[in-house]
Amino acid sequence: MLAALQRANIPDSAVSIYVQDVNQATPDLSFNAERAMNPASVMKLLTTYSALDVLGPAYRWKTEVFTQGAWKGEKLKGDLIFKGYGDPKITLEAFWLMLRELRQKGLKDLRGNLVLDRSYFNVPAEDPAAFDNEPNKPYNLSPDALLLNFRAHRVRFLAQNNSSHPRIVFDPEIPNTRIINDVKMTNSTCGDWEDNIRYQVGSTISFNGQFSAACEDKSMQLVLLDNNAYFALLFRQLWEQLGGTWKGSVVSAPVPDSATLVAQFDSLPLAEIIRDINKYSNNVMARHLFLTIGAAIRGAPTSPARSAAAINDWLAVKGQRFLELVLKNGSGLSRSERISAQHLAWLLNSAFHSSVFSELESSLPIVAVDGTMKKRLVMDNISGHAHIKTGSLKDVRAIAGYVFDAQGRRIIVVCLINHANADQAKPVQDALLEWVYERL
Repeated sequence: MLAALQRANIPDSAVSIYVQDVNQATPDLSFNAERAMNPASVMKLLTTYSALDVLGPAYRWKTEVFTQGAWKGEKLKGDLIFKGYGDPKITLEAFWLMLRELRQKGLKDLRGNLVLDRSYFNVPAEDPAAFDNEPNKPYNLSPDALLLNFRAHRVRFLAQNNSSHPRIVFDPEIPNTRIINDVKMTNSTCGDWEDNIRYQVGSTISFNGQFSAACEDKSMQLVLLDNNAYFALLFRQLWEQLGGTWKGSVVSAPVPDSATLVAQFDSLPLAEIIRDINKYSNNVMARHLFLTIGAAIRGAPTSPARSAAAINDWLAVKGQRFLELVLKNGSGLSRSERISAQHLAWLLNSAFHSSVFSELESSLPIVAVDGTMKKRLVMDNISGHAHIKTGSLKDVRAIAGYVFDAQGRRIIVVCLINHANADQAKPVQDALLEWVYERL
């Protein structure tokens, strides 16, 4: 590992490590472990473990639907109202099932507005370009108590025979939008195809760059519309496919006292949601969960500040006070969030001795098998023997989780690296994991 550090030109002062057997009271290795470090997405361990403990693995978010006005037969002369409570995974398929249920209840012709109540979350306005100048990437989305399909458009690139350009398809389709396709077909290898595509979003949506015929069919996810416009687009397309009609607009407003509740839809259970959060490092889902913890402990409407205070409340109940802890959004997509390797190890140890350990461990990427660890240490003995959460930002590389070593012991491993050469740190952390697995 020291040799790997030297090759990466990373000083040991930029590294924080903590290694401990879950059945032992003292660490096997502790180096700079009390130092406050940026953990990147490893911060999701604090968010998901505290959520499992506070909310329980079976917790489900609800989404309520109300009517306001005269509903006669299949016609509603009034508003259809959706109230969100932060469900982090209302996919296109889940939304279709919601609308199908409303059709089966007898709603067909809507002659009023769609009213969206997002008041459960109180999140200050954010510039989606502020973090890394990628405002159209879904990971930069702000939380939305009524988030629909991650507000994402799937943009497909399909190789076409006898054409100098790939076919570009939007899902969902955006009517009356001009798409400029200046992407050139090539015969190179596919490789990291997305790095060869550039786009610009404005009054038109333009693409240029190169796309290899060897890629055949690839897609990227982009955020192209604001909250209300996206909800209106998806609602109209699905509602009309289900045989309904709608004449109205989308407005944001609280549910009026006189509205009538007509349906409630529940999310997947938390134990399933955290698999997306940890295995695939989904930032917006983690931020929703972070805010939900705040609502559970401190009440709604919930805010990032209230949620940070709620997690400190939770730690206090467990007799802990992380003096170095800085929480901004609970996802790790932040330049300012901080925690120490020692306290991350405490969280992992506490989780191991808790009733929710199975759910937390199974949500972590398995080395060489899935999630963000799928392509790491594939041919090594540790393959399949560790659950490791990863984190990466500019100047940050982090890992934390459990290694089931060659002696059958479960070992907590945390390694945080904050340095300008952190992008060269993967061999360092892989060497640490191999050492933990193989040592006697």
